[in-house]
Amino acid sequence: MPDCFISYSSADKELAEFINKELKRHEITSFMASDSLQAGQNWQQEILENLRNSKWVVLLASRAACSSAFVNQEIGGALLDSKKLIPIVWDMNPSELSGWLKNVQAIDMRGQTLVELQRQIVSIAQRIRQDKRQELMIIVGAAILGFLFLKSE
Repeated sequence: MPDCFISYSSADKELAEFINKELKRHEITSFMASDSLQAGQNWQQEILENLRNSKWVVLLASRAACSSAFVNQEIGGALLDSKKLIPIVWDMNPSELSGWLKNVQAIDMRGQTLVELQRQIVSIAQRIRQDKRQELMIIVGAAILGFLFLKSE
């Protein structure tokens, strides 16, 4: 199960690959269709399953992505399933994001360098790792309480 799902337009594949590589460098597992899908797989099923199983969605919210039917379906799925959604914009103002996406705080990379994008990816990776640690502590705590409860009987 990937930690993060990367939603992007094929027009932004190069940037998506850079972000995917940076996330992996910071020990975050990610699903990126062009990198993750294998020959013979049902791509639609794999995309839906990985979107469903990821807690975080990084959206490369370019003009091309925002006009893509597939990306908009992924955004809708992420919002309906209460995913932690992080839009990254660089070729438009965040206020131009459409629909409910306007209500999600975006990372505005207009005029920024790849070094600044790397800093942002580090920050995203830290948030994902922190979220995973908290989830693990809850699971361990529940297991200990369950053990103590069974032991007291």
